[in-house]
Amino acid sequence: MRFQLLGPLSITDGSDVVVLPPAKPTSLLAALLVRPGEVVTTARLRQAVWGEEQPATAKAALQSCVLRLRRLFAKYDIEEQAVVAVAGGYLVPADDRTLDLLHFRRLTAEADGAGEAELPLLRTALGLWRGPLLTNVPSELLHRDEVPRLVEERLRVLERVCEIQLAQGRFREVLVDLWDATRAHPHHEGLAAQLMRALYRVGRQNEALAEYRRLRAHLRDELGVDPGAELQRLELAILRGDEPTGPAAVPETVTATPLPAPAPGVPAARPTRTAPVARLPHVPGFTGRTRETAELLSHLGGEGPAALPTLPVPRLAVISGGPGTGKTALALHAAHLLTDRYPAGGVLLALSRPDGTPRPSDEAAAELRALLPSGAAPGTSLVILDDVVHPDQVRALLDVTGRAAVVVTSRMALAALVATHGPAVVQLGPLTPQESGALLTAVLGQERVAAETAAARTLAELCGHLPLALRIVGARLLTRPRTRLADCADWLRRDLPARLALPDDPRMSVPLALDGALRRLPAPLADAHLRLARLDGQITAPAAAGVLAVSETDAEELLELLLDQGLLEEDRPGTLRMNTLFRAHARHRTGRTAGVPPAVVGTARRALPSGAT
Repeated sequence: MRFQLLGPLSITDGSDVVVLPPAKPTSLLAALLVRPGEVVTTARLRQAVWGEEQPATAKAALQSCVLRLRRLFAKYDIEEQAVVAVAGGYLVPADDRTLDLLHFRRLTAEADGAGEAELPLLRTALGLWRGPLLTNVPSELLHRDEVPRLVEERLRVLERVCEIQLAQGRFREVLVDLWDATRAHPHHEGLAAQLMRALYRVGRQNEALAEYRRLRAHLRDELGVDPGAELQRLELAILRGDEPTGPAAVPETVTATPLPAPAPGVPAARPTRTAPVARLPHVPGFTGRTRETAELLSHLGGEGPAALPTLPVPRLAVISGGPGTGKTALALHAAHLLTDRYPAGGVLLALSRPDGTPRPSDEAAAELRALLPSGAAPGTSLVILDDVVHPDQVRALLDVTGRAAVVVTSRMALAALVATHGPAVVQLGPLTPQESGALLTAVLGQERVAAETAAARTLAELCGHLPLALRIVGARLLTRPRTRLADCADWLRRDLPARLALPDDPRMSVPLALDGALRRLPAPLADAHLRLARLDGQITAPAAAGVLAVSETDAEELLELLLDQGLLEEDRPGTLRMNTLFRAHARHRTGRTAGVPPAVVGTARRALPSGAT
């Protein structure tokens, strides 16, 4: 017997299909199958089956529901122990023979790097989907949390199928899939871009431009935002009659397809991109940072890939800023916009361990060599060195990159690297109020934000206009559609910033991010940061000297060290400020600090991390 999850939840023996009734055991089975082979906690299962209205005897009710599900299995000759009780929850063992979701994932994994077999394998995988997901499963939780995740898996495969067909010149054939997909997912910019390219290639320029206008109107009406940079560039290329480029995703592999010799006087056609070169994660819904993005594109874009190999040194850019300011997201966003400049792809390499200590240089160099695309021409790939703690980490890897463009992210300003290598420098602070509003609108929708504009501004202020905090708030509100923005702001204010965290992902936590930033500092410097939170508004050397009980000269040096670590921002020469969220976090911890020792400056300076060797 086989479970079918990719459509209405059903059981099949290969010939007959039984669609399960919309009942509580069906919800329980769906909650277990969407996490195949994993232990699903009893709390999660109760939420999936009963939602917010839990029965008075929840534990007994769940056990009864499990018993009913086992009886259902017995009815269809499925082993009773297919629902396995373990400590803290239940699980359903499954493999690609007993669950269509795992069969789908196996086919997509086999397709990766399969050459000519990739398209048939992906087509077979898509054929496993049998319509809208879990229509017979009466679980608000699953439809809210799990169905969108599974739909996104299908859309990624569909996009890849369409991209292969576009690369093969099968423009009319791919239109059928793209018309259906863009109407089913009217907000999906990647599919809309593919449809525009296909329409343009078959000579239907006006329809390609009409598709852009449709998407723009939909995004403005629903989210209050405009299409992304890729689509805007694509519209401009179509208006100019230029050749539309491929998707703004750093590719995995690039294969030059042999082309016939052009006729006399006809320019040679460019090679067709048939498969990607190196993967970089996407940044969904990136919002704001328009000026900073333009600076990176201007510096890293240059004259195009053909000119890059002539450069004696790599193009280098440094993105610095405090925790939660979105440094890595900006680097990835820029990398995706630069696909055509760096056709060999991109690499993301973390240079710090989770505890903030630098990775050994030989370890990082070995990983970088393994990640860089083999055989790529010099200057045709892009490397992101993420979370750098010392300039020497970057210097040790520049020779390894093969003259790839390099983007460095760091909480530190890396002034020594700037002095010796002269990179473009992008300093990130909080978002502007307008950018914060746009981010909340992109997540929550125009209608919900417009209904409570004052509360939205309050939320942004409570979040210190930091992208990490705003995305956490947005996610919390998105999963609580009945919660008013004003009520959320009141709830946050009562325990800030402890409540700026998502329980199912420790990375999405402002307190943990700021605790981690302080752990990286020498203890005296961390203590000085906590004490400076007593100063409201502007921070000057005389005021800091009074709070820290040190000389004004020593206070100036401490302020410089904290500024370099991204924990203070420069207001104007001689005057600094602390982000309101950083201050709230520091005040929350201040009760645990002791006096700052007189030797704080020297101790802090000596204990700052150096490049790993």
